Amino acid sequence: MMNRFIAHNMPKIELHCHLDGSMSLPLIQKLMQQEGKEPLGLEELREKLVAPMDCSSLAEYLEKFELPLGCLQTKEGLSAAAQDLALSAAKEQVKYLEVRFAPAFSMEQGLSVREILESVRDGLKKAEEKADILTGMIVCTMRNLETEKNIAMLKEAREFLGNGVVACDLAGDEKAYPTAAFADVFATAKKYGMPYTIHAGECGSREEIRTAIELGTSRIGHGIAMSGDEELKKEVAEKKIGGELCPTSNLQTKAVTDFTDYPFREFYDAGILLSINTDNRTVSDTSCTDEYMRLAEAGMFQEPMCEKIYMASLHSAFADDDTKQVLWKKWMSMFDL
Repeated sequence: MMNRFIAHNMPKIELHCHLDGSMSLPLIQKLMQQEGKEPLGLEELREKLVAPMDCSSLAEYLEKFELPLGCLQTKEGLSAAAQDLALSAAKEQVKYLEVRFAPAFSMEQGLSVREILESVRDGLKKAEEKADILTGMIVCTMRNLETEKNIAMLKEAREFLGNGVVACDLAGDEKAYPTAAFADVFATAKKYGMPYTIHAGECGSREEIRTAIELGTSRIGHGIAMSGDEELKKEVAEKKIGGELCPTSNLQTKAVTDFTDYPFREFYDAGILLSINTDNRTVSDTSCTDEYMRLAEAGMFQEPMCEKIYMASLHSAFADDDTKQVLWKKWMSMFDL
């Protein structure tokens, strides 16, 4: 049986974590005060930021991002948020963290895409200097933005590819904005040599997952809708497309209605390369340790699976080969006498 001590202390890799949804309450409180905004107590902040387990939908869940996004409009706020997140992850032995965010949502006060990326990269590098963690940035194109705006962001972000940026993503409400409409965005990413992951199958549509595969995605964010589709699971496994699972978030957004139906074991047994992630540490009030324990307490996860999940996450990571070698050694060092 998996226990919390092991879950907390073993090396971990997190591939699906949103910056805006993972800002700590004390940091948001501090940034709001610095910007002269009305001060809120931690309990009041918690009510505004943490989604309930009985969320009615993904759309309701996404409402919790308005306040933290307001704190990500300055260089200082972006850098502080990135550093705070990476240091928090390092405390629970996350050795590699891919942080995703949408530069388009941090431009309200005039910051350029370059300034936003530099600021987040600066915060992550500061965390790497202070703690045993390596990081990468995933830039999110957004479903509710015009193709031209998404492509313009990618054009700027490609200058950071290999220097902070490791990939791009498509995020947002997939019911309202189907993936097929973004073919030009991913054709551009391919042209720029930028790998990508796509949020798909979070809202019950297997077609969204099929479309993501057709568009050449390396990973699928959530992918819950492929449950029960043997052919689709086989295709994902054979193509070595990574599955980014976020158990608590998937329950909150009603990707699954009952955790006893969560398809972790179904996907694991199908041979899909799975990673276990938080999605949004603050909005979902969770950590990587919590996610592993939620699966273990539901009888879906046992200690012998730990190495396979770590290695699957390592395979799916957008890190370069040198970084992957370091991360492989992080796991193997546990067995040194």
